[in-house]
Amino acid sequence: MKVKGTVFKYGDNVDTDVIIPARYLNTSDPKELAAHCMEDIDTGFVSKVKTGDLIVGGKNFGCGSSREHAPIAIQASGVSCVIAESFARIFYRNAVNIGLPIVESPEAARAAAAGDTVSVDFTAGEIVNETKGETYRVPPFPEFMTKIIAAGGLVKALRAEENR
Repeated sequence: MKVKGTVFKYGDNVDTDVIIPARYLNTSDPKELAAHCMEDIDTGFVSKVKTGDLIVGGKNFGCGSSREHAPIAIQASGVSCVIAESFARIFYRNAVNIGLPIVESPEAARAAAAGDTVSVDFTAGEIVNETKGETYRVPPFPEFMTKIIAAGGLVKALRAEENR
C-alpha cells in the first residue's frame, strides 16, 4: 500500500479543535466536516488540499477531545496519510478505526516542509521525501492494520471478515 502527495505542515500540539472546530460538530457527515477541516489553523487548507496530499505534524498531533470527527474530517478532505513526530493515543486509535493511515516518524516529520512531495510505502516501511531526496525507515504496517485501512476502517474490516 502506497501514497504520494504534497505536504501541509503544522507544528506541535495540533488539537482536535483546530482540526475540526467544535462549532461544526452538529454533523457527522464527512463532506460537511471536510469543508471545515483545519480552518482554525490554516484558512486556505480546504481550498488547496488535493486528493492524496499529506499532513505532517510535530509532537502530540490530534491531542484534545476523543472525537472521531477529527480524523474523519482529515480523511474526507482527501488527505491520504498523516505523518507526525508523535500522536495523541486516542487520535491514533480513532484514525485506525476509520481507516486513515498515520505514521510516527520524528525524523521525517522534522525534515518535511510545506509543499514537499512525499511518498509513503506502508508495507515496506519507507517514507521518501522526493523533494529533498531523503528516505526514512519506519516499522511496516502489520497485516491486521493494512487490512483495516484497505477495508476503510475497523467496522468494515470486521464485516468483511464475517462475510468470508
